Amino acid sequence: MSVLEVKNLQTSYNGHIALENINFSIEDGEYVCLVGENGSGKSTLIKTIVGLHKKDSGEIILNEKLENVSYLAQNNLTDLDFPATAKEIIMTGVQRHRVLPFYTKNNYKDFEYICNLLKIKDFVNKRIGDLSGGQRQRIMLGRALIRKPKMLILDEPFSGLDVNITTELYELLAKLNKENKMTIIMATHDLDEIKDNNVRVIELLKTVKFDGNITDWKGMN
Repeated sequence: MSVLEVKNLQTSYNGHIALENINFSIEDGEYVCLVGENGSGKSTLIKTIVGLHKKDSGEIILNEKLENVSYLAQNNLTDLDFPATAKEIIMTGVQRHRVLPFYTKNNYKDFEYICNLLKIKDFVNKRIGDLSGGQRQRIMLGRALIRKPKMLILDEPFSGLDVNITTELYELLAKLNKENKMTIIMATHDLDEIKDNNVRVIELLKTVKFDGNITDWKGMN
């Protein structure tokens, strides 16, 4: 079943067309990487899909409930003076506004699961601004995952991180995709760190330049 369909999409910035004639569909449980040069439209496509950027024309059909979709932006936390602990940041992923209590027993069980999954127990009670870049990104990933999403959408999630951390986090995404059947859509430039041969690559250059298996894509590049 297609969980996302993009049909004849066109979108622009300041009057300049950023993407045009974009067509693809993504099946439930697929792991899809959006690649391309800087300015090719990867982030624009992600933001348009999640509703942060307005499309000019075309259709984006999401066949999944919004509460089952999590989004991790490229620079998700810029205010390092924000007075919150890592735990508090993660728990906002399940916060139910105007409903008391904010968190249920199951929410706290899910929090423990996330701590073990991401190996963050040692620093989860520290203030977010006191953490390293890699630690902060684990926390933001934890915030996205604590909702137990069926679809995870990421925009250059590990840009600028140490290669060892990047490799470990990509291995985690592969595990979530295989074991939890989680649909993953990710804009990235780190395909060398992805070892799963079942990953699908969509390469952008204003339009779709390539759409196929990662092995075939690497053979061409």
